[in-house]
Amino acid sequence: MSGQSRVDADEWERWGSACLHAQGFSDEDARCLAASLAQTSLWGIDSHGIARLPHYLNRVAHGSIVPRPAIRIDRTGPGTAQLHGGQGQGIIVAHRANALAIELAREAGIAAVGVSDSSHCGAVGLYSRAAARQGLIGIAFTHSDSIAAPHGGHQPFFGTNPISLAFPRAGAQPLCLDMATTAIPWNRVMNARRDGVALPPGVALDAAGRDCTDADAVRALRPLGGEEYGYKGYGLAMMIELLCGPLNGNPFGPHISPMYEQLRRPRELGAFFIVIDPERFAGGAALAGVVAAMAMELSAQPGAPRMPGDPEAAAEAARRQDGIPVPPTLWAQMQDWSLRLGVPLPAQRV
Repeated sequence: MSGQSRVDADEWERWGSACLHAQGFSDEDARCLAASLAQTSLWGIDSHGIARLPHYLNRVAHGSIVPRPAIRIDRTGPGTAQLHGGQGQGIIVAHRANALAIELAREAGIAAVGVSDSSHCGAVGLYSRAAARQGLIGIAFTHSDSIAAPHGGHQPFFGTNPISLAFPRAGAQPLCLDMATTAIPWNRVMNARRDGVALPPGVALDAAGRDCTDADAVRALRPLGGEEYGYKGYGLAMMIELLCGPLNGNPFGPHISPMYEQLRRPRELGAFFIVIDPERFAGGAALAGVVAAMAMELSAQPGAPRMPGDPEAAAEAARRQDGIPVPPTLWAQMQDWSLRLGVPLPAQRV
């Protein structure tokens, strides 16, 4: 292949499901994970979409992700629970924890579910949106190994530690904020290394703490806010670390195994999900309609601002029509896994 190809989301999803099934995942879990990755790529979030499947397959092959984990749920109160992931794949574990939070919120009005002993859970907007599509307010957090330099330093300590909040919106996709607490997600660095492209200035540091655009030389990400205002992203990352790590009995920052190294060592990652039933509050009955009205009013402002989540909706419309782009190096990785697992490659778009 000389250039970038494209595949239909459904076609890639069938391929991804077949690969996971060949590694021992149940049909339900294989479909869940493949559909989540395809959806993330449809949103245009290539750092967390289909490009991550080869990595997950590699960790399963090395034994640090268990394809059929012994997940345990401890209900600790009317609206609280702990889900022990059993070293399962993080997206599958997170969907189960989020579904439990939705169930508990229906009963108690608000719910919080923590996750322990899991792995990388992908784009956290998957989970907040799932709650918002059911008329609820979804909040999701997760953490990772040391990737981000603290404000004032240049050695990595916390992870990208993303946060997502989603609200229902009448007649449209949910309003959804999904962002890392670093200037860019680490997987964007990995994609840049894979594809041989430069990073923008001001987002990453080399080993000496200098600004770095060479993806191969990056050793830490800057916190959200950059050199001058990075204390904001740094402080937010610390709070998310405490929610996802120590609160759930998981390690934090430097004590978490790295995502792309030590592949035989389980990640022991956590996540935290909060779901709120708007009907328990004064504006709940009208909330989705007000969100839609706010979006319309904002779009009429000078510059036509968009709501959080609108760029992803636009990307999805385009990629459903044109297909998901697959860079040559990713296609080569897919070819390798097809050979290893005996799964035919997905058809390319003509």
